[in-house]
Amino acid sequence: MSKGFFNVPIPTCEPVKSYAPGTPERKEVLAEYKKMYNSNTDIPMYIGSEEVFTNDKRNLCPPHDHHHVVGTSNYGGAKEVQQAIDTAMEARVKWSQMKWEHRAAIFLKAADLLAGPFRAKINAATMIAQSKNVMQSEIDAACELIDFLKFNVLYMTKLYKEQPESSPGIWNRLEHRPLEGFVFALTPFNFTSICANLCAAPAMLGNVVVWKPAETQIYSAKIIMDLFKAAGLPDGVINMVTVSGKEISEVVFQDKNFAGLHFTGSTNVFRTLWKGIGDNIEKYKSYPRIVGETGGKDFIVAHKSAVAAEVSTAISRGAFEYQGQKCSAASRAYIPTNLWKDIKSQLITDVSSFKMGSPEDTSNFINAVISEKAFDSITSYIDYAKNSDEAEIIVGGNYDKSVGYFIEPTVIVTTNPKFKTMVEEVFGPVMTIYVYDEDKWEETLILVDNTSEYALTGAILSVDRYAAETACKMLENAAGNFYINDKPTGAVVSQQPFGGSRGSGTNDKAGSILNLLRWVSPRTIKETFVPATDYRYPFLGE
Repeated sequence: MSKGFFNVPIPTCEPVKSYAPGTPERKEVLAEYKKMYNSNTDIPMYIGSEEVFTNDKRNLCPPHDHHHVVGTSNYGGAKEVQQAIDTAMEARVKWSQMKWEHRAAIFLKAADLLAGPFRAKINAATMIAQSKNVMQSEIDAACELIDFLKFNVLYMTKLYKEQPESSPGIWNRLEHRPLEGFVFALTPFNFTSICANLCAAPAMLGNVVVWKPAETQIYSAKIIMDLFKAAGLPDGVINMVTVSGKEISEVVFQDKNFAGLHFTGSTNVFRTLWKGIGDNIEKYKSYPRIVGETGGKDFIVAHKSAVAAEVSTAISRGAFEYQGQKCSAASRAYIPTNLWKDIKSQLITDVSSFKMGSPEDTSNFINAVISEKAFDSITSYIDYAKNSDEAEIIVGGNYDKSVGYFIEPTVIVTTNPKFKTMVEEVFGPVMTIYVYDEDKWEETLILVDNTSEYALTGAILSVDRYAAETACKMLENAAGNFYINDKPTGAVVSQQPFGGSRGSGTNDKAGSILNLLRWVSPRTIKETFVPATDYRYPFLGE
């Protein structure tokens, strides 16, 4: 048998298609959207080679038209979760021993399938199920996922290549074993790419996965499973179950083979899961790896030297793309008094010009928020601002859920830097602005650092380089992804590895080798060629 350490194709970031009028990609994705929107699919759980259907079927409806049904999901319980764990552990026997280059080939094939025949399908599914416009779907479900798959293969090879030094007569080696058990992937609704990566990254390293997607993402989760199957991923490596969070937790966290949690979601849920793991720590074979990316209260801070148009655009894009439903979305801004008039004028003009409606109409910049629960939560913050003497809504503030869960992008201006919407995560199209004295730059930076429990993303805009340097230093721990003269969203795999600390997560940086390190258990091997035959050391001589 031939052997070698094989170089993988050198990845580059997937080009983002424009979807401009007349382009073939626009025609293709809208045709796929229409086809899927007018079909009805029954989505099973995927456990090993089985597609599991149950009597507990729940409707899947687009957020922008919640009276329309595009499919049903099949819900299970403890029985299906245990079946998925047992199936994963059975699959682990062969999968963990598969040569790395064959694992790599599967995910490289998945990336190429996604770039080609699956592109329109996964984008259309994301537009329908998560109410993303075509551009937001393209940069997420297609491009970012392709980048995750390709770059993670490259990082895997770099990880395996890293080896210790050896001394004369000794050969030292380092191998990276899969974790001794299964990984539980618990994924969010807002990024199709994150959902797939939370499963694929551990699997790439030889782990097996039990995956619970968010109930509002099940529709596009099916396309992810179809993609992995088409790429040749063996049955049982990734098992998708649709079960309530409470039921799955009661089974997963009691199992001795639980080896890791890969999570993206709310801070409160993550803390609850961590406590549950801690309560059962003596039951596990090993200490589980806990990787989580959670909430954010992401900021934009403008210095008095900043360009007003640049600040306004950073707010419009950073706060309102995908209805603010990004953990990186800007939701609080600090504007100096000398720039406020110009920024306010452009911001009102720009936000007022946003079109809102179904993603099928590509002229709509704003679509629906994900669910009625999210709608009610977000609008409660808007109502709070409407009834407060410390706040004024300067644009937006209206909402309607009769057809879809539509909320106007809303800008609140407050006189209180610790106002509720400056502190708490809203996770919707709501931006709160505090106007500060233009000569109080450092005092304002202290305020930014101390206002929120989160530390995910943040942006400062300044022409003055001394001011920018000061902000970098003073906000060192305020954001895991820090932007200078840009909006705080749009991290690109391989360019800005993503993650935050404090209440925002474990900062294990998805899209980098750092994340992959969490899914292996290293073993060092020392081999001595000529072993000693006498216990006596030279110093014992007379």
